[in-house]
Amino acid sequence: MASDGLATQGSSLQRDVVPLLLSFAGVTLVTALLFLLPQAVAASVVPIAYLIPVIVAATRWGIWPATLAAIVSMAEADFFFFPPIYSFQVEDPQEAIDLLLFLVVALVSSNLASRLRQETETLRQRERDIHNLYDFSRRLAACFSVPELVSAIENYLSQTLGQPALFFAARPDGQLEPPRSGPVPAAVKDSAASAFATGQPARSVTDAATQNVWLLRIVRSETAMLGLVAVNIGAATAEALERATRRAEIILEEVSLTLQRIDIDKAMEDARLRLQAQLLRDAFHGTLSHELRTPLAAIRGSASVLESIPQVHRDDRARSLVEAISDEVAELDNFIQNLLNATRVTAGGITPNPAWADPRDIVNAAISARSRRLAAHRLKTEFADDLPLIHVDTGLMEESCGQLLENAAKYSPSGSTITVNVSRKQDDVILSISDQGVGITADEKRQLGRRLYRSQRHQATIPGSGLGFWIASIFVAANGGTIDITSPGQGHGTTASITLRGSTMNQSEMTAASNE
Repeated sequence: MASDGLATQGSSLQRDVVPLLLSFAGVTLVTALLFLLPQAVAASVVPIAYLIPVIVAATRWGIWPATLAAIVSMAEADFFFFPPIYSFQVEDPQEAIDLLLFLVVALVSSNLASRLRQETETLRQRERDIHNLYDFSRRLAACFSVPELVSAIENYLSQTLGQPALFFAARPDGQLEPPRSGPVPAAVKDSAASAFATGQPARSVTDAATQNVWLLRIVRSETAMLGLVAVNIGAATAEALERATRRAEIILEEVSLTLQRIDIDKAMEDARLRLQAQLLRDAFHGTLSHELRTPLAAIRGSASVLESIPQVHRDDRARSLVEAISDEVAELDNFIQNLLNATRVTAGGITPNPAWADPRDIVNAAISARSRRLAAHRLKTEFADDLPLIHVDTGLMEESCGQLLENAAKYSPSGSTITVNVSRKQDDVILSISDQGVGITADEKRQLGRRLYRSQRHQATIPGSGLGFWIASIFVAANGGTIDITSPGQGHGTTASITLRGSTMNQSEMTAASNE
């Protein structure tokens, strides 16, 4: 605690004293440069030269360093450049008037420059606040559950306050929902529950373990209490804590008004309703998908039988009809599989069953499963010679690769080349799928990975559900990997790269894995 206080005092001293010293040094530097000029020339440019460090101090550090620079400038000009030299005495009344006039002009200029600096900082702060509020509104619109909403509020509070902040959401039963973003000190949790139960608008509590001071404030709407904000002010001297607390209270007042204005209470209820609707939709998708798969299998089998009949095979018209049926069945089956995968993900049913596998086998299996989709494109595969085995769920990884291959085929013109490159980088295996298609923009890249997201420029021209990349990214993450999308820009193709951890196994382990 003592060391923290000394550190705070040291930082406060540095913040207050260093600008004064730099202002003094700036005036001294101007004096040294004036000494390089002839005496007559130096005396004529003194008023202009000494205004430079004054204006710089005002725009960089504020009014007090600028005032010091103005006083020191007048003193050094009198001492070094006005007769009698090396004396503060002024013999000529006109020179005395000139020095006083210089001081007035310097002080006025420094005051104007300092006010301009403050206005600029205020405008920048408002710009940051508007940007944070805009991001906050976008995150609110994408929230499907109360935990996501609470996370968005905490992120907004931390950015606005510049201090770690937690949000305790009010539950329908009148209790507080503990934050999931991290551990909460017991003293803070108890004090928050007490303040919320008694309706006390604001209070502060000290965590005995860390000596950090937390500021608690209830957020209300016109009809109900929405929750409680807890801000970690930190451990510092009493003066610094008081200053930080006053600033946090001012900002919290603005934040409370903002949360009321955008109606967080309604947003929480909407999030709960969206979650319930999502669960019902997933249950419906799961049931519908299973019910559709049985007749779909019969249609696929019938189409396969028709395709094998010699008379149909010789008739171009009949063969094209059977091929169209097979293609549409494959499209519908893929859509149903995406619905089933989405239901598994939402229900938390993704439990990988990892086994040692060769990356080549995973890629070849994915290509084989999507052979109809890839038939209209030139496919190029490149495998490094020193690929290690990877410990993954082969079914999930084949599906992930298949989704990326399907996207590459869907968003690139027929006849273009799709390149699959599998390389090694240290102990990692990198699987990259590159196309020559429409590419992605910077805004689209930020949205990738969201469920049901589809770019507006493709919604009317390219069919899809917006589930493919979302499913692929979740399956890759379930296997401990990462997925990254790069594109030179719109119309210049896209590269999707999966990075998985490889393994350097000895010969006996490889033999055992092969036998399994």
